[in-house]
Amino acid sequence: MTLRQQNQHASEFRLPADVDWHMLDKSKFFLLGAALFSGVSATLYPVVVLKTRQQVMKTTTTSSSSSPPSCTRLGLNILRREGVRGLYKGFTTSLTGTIPARALYMSTLEITKSSVGSLATKAGGMSEPAAAAVANGAAGLTASVAAQLVWTPVDVVSQRLMVQGGQGGLSTRYAGGLDAFKTIVRVDGLRGLYRGFGMSIITYAPSNALWWSSYCITQRSVWMNLGYRGSNCGSETQAAVPSSAVVVGVQGLSAACAGGVSALLTTPFDTIKTRLQVLGNEGGGRRPPTVMQTVQTLVQEGGWKACYRGLGARWASMSMSATTMITTYEFLKRLSTKVQE
Repeated sequence: MTLRQQNQHASEFRLPADVDWHMLDKSKFFLLGAALFSGVSATLYPVVVLKTRQQVMKTTTTSSSSSPPSCTRLGLNILRREGVRGLYKGFTTSLTGTIPARALYMSTLEITKSSVGSLATKAGGMSEPAAAAVANGAAGLTASVAAQLVWTPVDVVSQRLMVQGGQGGLSTRYAGGLDAFKTIVRVDGLRGLYRGFGMSIITYAPSNALWWSSYCITQRSVWMNLGYRGSNCGSETQAAVPSSAVVVGVQGLSAACAGGVSALLTTPFDTIKTRLQVLGNEGGGRRPPTVMQTVQTLVQEGGWKACYRGLGARWASMSMSATTMITTYEFLKRLSTKVQE
């Protein structure tokens, strides 16, 4: 196939119709979004707890058990010692903060995607596939940075509640989310709530940009391989319309692939960020550790592979989260579409 034929083939391709920002009923979008994503968060929260506990466990290379327990063993230990409630520590706090954070994320994502996509095709002269990938990447990065203004304090509080009572957990005890919030502000001021903010940006901004770009490219590739393409403008032949089950399947597969890649590349940053946020003021009034000190401690405990603690749980969490989130998100957008006259 010549380059010209490839370009023509690409121009003939039609993704299933997307729902743009201007097509959404915003009040329905945010109201239904809060309900749907709260359910998704509740389902996936135990995996986040397991990942967090693995990352903050303190081990030494000289101990008989130099590596954290597996997710399965850790989960069973939590259920035996703390019951199901142990897998949902900090959930109320997390959910309370996640609702406004996700609303900010979704609105920033859609506005940026629409604006950058239009600018890239009209002013930049980019092809539609390239413009879509660039727009999705820029949208993911921008939305992540905006949402971290809310998510970082929520992470700091909820993660401290997650590890209470566990191996390598905190010496400070909190009565709940509000008590943890007050204690952190009293001890460290507002800076304490934003501990690890820089690492959160380094972790989530590139990860989101990579995820949305990968998702866009993967989904387009799958659709092309399935043969869903239309004809050139002016032809009477119409693009094939996939069934709802096929759409959900393609979106889920694309999301899982993108989530797995992002988890593999960003887990070391997430481990460092989590340690900074959870163990930051456990030093009895001493200055919290720096990023380099945190890395050195991890390496002393288990070598460089310690930076990948919780990879299995994070991979599973991100893949499952990506699959459920994107299918829920696309479903939400279609539920919230304005009635077209």
